[in-house]
Amino acid sequence: MEEDFGGFTDPSDGVLTEAAGVFGLLASPARLHLMWALSQSESDVTCLADRVGGALPAVSQHLAKLKLAGLVRSRREGRRQIYYVDDPDIVTVVRVTVGQLTARSHQVPAPVRRLREAGV
Repeated sequence: MEEDFGGFTDPSDGVLTEAAGVFGLLASPARLHLMWALSQSESDVTCLADRVGGALPAVSQHLAKLKLAGLVRSRREGRRQIYYVDDPDIVTVVRVTVGQLTARSHQVPAPVRRLREAGV
């Protein structure tokens, strides 16, 4: 029986397991960087390797895992394989999370700010 907690019901075990799998894949900094890059624009593996600073074989393996999980898709353009994120929800999660953490990293902690304002 599903219970209502403040207007929300708990997700099923299957949904939680699937979500944990997605978050597990995104727990790798390399894969998260690839998802960030692909959330900005589609790209081939060579450009992605250059952008994220990874070796081509490693980036290919990360893309294969993301593709197998359904987070990334690809299409062929001539001899190149173009990768892209086809799920706007995943793009939103990645952009919001990385964006918020980036903004927080640029904030000066309050004690340091007060010292600067005091001329110290």
